[in-house]
Amino acid sequence: MSIHFPGESKGYRLARNTLLKAEIKLRNQIEEVAALRRTLPRGGEVAQDYVFEELDRNGKVVQTELSELFAKGRNTLIVYGMMFHPDHKAPCVMCNSIVDGLNGQSMHVNDRVNLVVVGKAPIKKLRKWADKRDWNNIRLLSSLHNTYNADYLAEDEEGNQMPMLNVFQKKGKKIFHFYGSEMLYASSEKGQDNRHVDMIWPLWNLFDLTPEGRGEDWYPRLKY
Repeated sequence: MSIHFPGESKGYRLARNTLLKAEIKLRNQIEEVAALRRTLPRGGEVAQDYVFEELDRNGKVVQTELSELFAKGRNTLIVYGMMFHPDHKAPCVMCNSIVDGLNGQSMHVNDRVNLVVVGKAPIKKLRKWADKRDWNNIRLLSSLHNTYNADYLAEDEEGNQMPMLNVFQKKGKKIFHFYGSEMLYASSEKGQDNRHVDMIWPLWNLFDLTPEGRGEDWYPRLKY
């Protein structure tokens, strides 16, 4: 590379150029994985039109079917399953951080596809927390009265909530599963978390750019 930063040493530039080659290789690999993902055969047909609960503009609880989450002309739906157990006062701190980011990006995402967040807690509890966090953009639904979480790996056999992301496609009147962040259930490298949704969570990617890195004992909090 012919570029330089003020005051950098020759050793810095040599090391930085080596890092740049690795970054370019990673960029290519990310695209290779994305391209491979796009070639997945059609997944299983969704067996039922799950009925979720959400609040309308007047604060009234309304029932919304999965098929209604596909806006006209947008046949792809991204569903992030947030860890918020019905008996808990607050969601998982990690999921809370993720949804903080999704809320800010949701308008951009929804210009091309559909994006929603689903939690198992009652819709009024979800909405109360959302108001506290200023989640004014993200569409929030409760799966309290359906089996979506259990069926699509956002809940284990004991009822513990799991941070699962799923993608669905609508083909005519049918809905098919396209992708799930299954790396959540894969073995992780020593000293690492599963990193199954890092691509939608810029927090850790920002830390990766710093001298301190991700660290070993820091996690996001609900309050600072």
